[in-house]
Amino acid sequence: MDKLLEQSLTHWLKGQKSACGLFLKLSVLFGALTGCALVVQAYLIASILHGVIMLEQNAAHFEGEFIALVGLILLRAALAYGRERVSFEAGRRLRTSIRAAVLNKLETLGPAFIRGKPAGSWASIVLEQVEDLQDFYARYLPQMSLAGFIPLIILAAVFPINWAAGVILLATAPLIPMFMMLVGMGAADANRKNFSALARLSGHFMDRLKGLSTLKLFYRGESELKVIEKASEEFRSRTMAVLRMAFLSSAVLEFFAAVSIAVLAVYFGFSYLGHLDFGHYGVAISLFTGLFVLILAPEFYQPLRDLGTHYHAKAQAIGAAEALMELLEYPESHHCAANNSTDASTDTVVNKELDQPFCFDSAQGISIEARSLCVLSHQGAVLLGPVSFSVARGEHVAVVGPSGAGKTSLLNALLGFLPYEGQLLINGVELRNINLELWRQRLAWLGQEPQLFHGTVRDNIALAQPSMSDDAIYALLASAHIDDFVRAQPLGLDHGVGEHSAGLSVGQTQRLALARALVQDATLFLLDEPTASLDSQSEAYILDALHQAMAGQSCLMVTHKLEELDLMDKIMVIDNGAIVQQGHFNVLATQEGLFQQLLQQGAPSLVDLTLDEDDASAFVTGAH
Repeated sequence: MDKLLEQSLTHWLKGQKSACGLFLKLSVLFGALTGCALVVQAYLIASILHGVIMLEQNAAHFEGEFIALVGLILLRAALAYGRERVSFEAGRRLRTSIRAAVLNKLETLGPAFIRGKPAGSWASIVLEQVEDLQDFYARYLPQMSLAGFIPLIILAAVFPINWAAGVILLATAPLIPMFMMLVGMGAADANRKNFSALARLSGHFMDRLKGLSTLKLFYRGESELKVIEKASEEFRSRTMAVLRMAFLSSAVLEFFAAVSIAVLAVYFGFSYLGHLDFGHYGVAISLFTGLFVLILAPEFYQPLRDLGTHYHAKAQAIGAAEALMELLEYPESHHCAANNSTDASTDTVVNKELDQPFCFDSAQGISIEARSLCVLSHQGAVLLGPVSFSVARGEHVAVVGPSGAGKTSLLNALLGFLPYEGQLLINGVELRNINLELWRQRLAWLGQEPQLFHGTVRDNIALAQPSMSDDAIYALLASAHIDDFVRAQPLGLDHGVGEHSAGLSVGQTQRLALARALVQDATLFLLDEPTASLDSQSEAYILDALHQAMAGQSCLMVTHKLEELDLMDKIMVIDNGAIVQQGHFNVLATQEGLFQQLLQQGAPSLVDLTLDEDDASAFVTGAH
């Protein structure tokens, strides 16, 4: 991994620690108190052994020391328990904060951005990668501070007793963090590659799982199994590389700590044999001195060894942080909420450019005007435009055209999910200057693949208004021609809805989604092929409910079906990102162009139309 990128990710990770609150500081405090308790404990043990062995005193003489020693053991246990608890709480708060930030960011960027990656990849980011930040904040960051505090506390206790032992400890201490840095240089890159492999495997596996019936239908099961096997093997290989790093780091750190303690033991051994006579302050080295220092020596290196052990948590967090930071710092299409002041009681948004309130009035309706509008992807590519059109208050407009022409992109721009250039005016006010939250409250959206959530029928219909009464819910279900189905269920509104609308037909799912959309006090209906993949009866129910609900309100509907067009006030024909024809059904039917060719060929929808060179020439002529 590039060093500048690693430094940037580390700085970003440390910048998030404010979400941990005081728990990080409490963790360091408990660790420092444990270090002080270790020094006192070593002093008591060395004093007792020196008095019993060298001074030949009775063990009963040290009753107070024994009581204090038991108290210190209990105190250390309590401090260790408290440190674990507050460390975990620090990590938990951080994970909760990051996960909420990720979900809020995805909500802001919208479905157009989310569809850029497989669902499994997003699941890996939201679940796996956020979870892997836990040890960085719960263990690594507190240990960074303790690796400095506890050795200093021990050195402060050792130097007044024997300066040579203090010098040995001070000289050998850098060996551990030095090797830790050398081993950790490749750990972050190994973890980053591991997370990338996991995201690819998760996304690939979930996509194939969703399309399992299609794969079986076309006998592609065996080939896809080999692809998944290859992705799994890549993930296994990268995981083992990370584990090798962790085991190598731990083993070598233990080796260097053992060697350092051995040097100290050799010094005291030769001093007791009379071969070395330095390090003391004019007083012969006693058993108390040797025991006190040797008891503290392992504890001196322990924080550094723990830091080395937890260093893989830093590498793991850096690997996880790359995708998280990229997502959380991704530029947003709109900043409307920050630029406007909202008065929810009057449903107004103050447009600061015009310095006048902009009202959403159900009686007035919504008008839309686009001037040289270009809808862009989140990466800046032009998806539609430049186009200019208008939708009058209460007007119903159909948008037709081949797949990929830019129809859905137009709806996403109106929903605030895609950036755009040019002008997009709502009742004469630029969409960028309108509070998106309030704007969306006045929209009713229905797509061709509605998402019902795991729960009950009541949960799904009353999603925006949980306090809605059963009578109100049944009224909405009746409007969508689905109340008879719900009433026929033993549990009624408590009838369960499974994941991905399990237990419901496509038509039932669409009608329940329509009932949910009708909860909104909508002044503009945005419909993206609402009757796609439906049987004729379900299609008739949906269209009937929509026509009743849209009476007097504005509507922009993307569709491929011709039978839905004769009831619309105006039709816009889009091809290759441009509006090539506009007008009423009767006008376009008699006008040379793509729409007339479709009618003449008798194709059921625009997606079935194939143009040869002569047709394309006639189409362009008719468009102009």
